[in-house]
Amino acid sequence: MHKDEAKGAAKDIAGSVKEGVGKATGNDRLAAEGAAERVEGKVQKGVGALKDAARDVLKK
Repeated sequence: MHKDEAKGAAKDIAGSVKEGVGKATGNDRLAAEGAAERVEGKVQKGVGALKDAARDVLKK
């Protein structure tokens, strides 16, 4: 697992929590920030996965 995948997963989880708290408290701004953070985390996980795949291909 590449470090970007781990960091992305952490952002995704933190964004989910933030989004949930925002929705539960009626704070639309917090919910939107959480949703954006989740997307950012998913993208970062994808980048990490691509880096891993590229590294695996280059090792062969």
